[in-house]
Amino acid sequence: MSNITKEDVKKVAILARLALKEEEISSYTEQLEKILGYVAQLQQIDTQDVPATTRAVEVTNVTRDDTSKITNIRDKLLDLGPQREGEFFRVPKILSD
Repeated sequence: MSNITKEDVKKVAILARLALKEEEISSYTEQLEKILGYVAQLQQIDTQDVPATTRAVEVTNVTRDDTSKITNIRDKLLDLGPQREGEFFRVPKILSD
């Protein structure tokens, strides 16, 4: 396992254009070291027969058939609008001549 140094954190901060205070650099150095230690532990686990997943709990979509049916509610829907002109909604003019 490689050791993370303050210089490593400073270099990454410069590349990421982050302005870090000295106490933040010390804190991040310790945190990154712990994270890498945890990753090293995980690498020791045998995952040869474990299937790859994208989430811990498999989720499936609940869907219904997309079917169409003919209805005669056009007039009812058009009547719900503020103004109607034939088979269309009448709206105020928004463009000038």
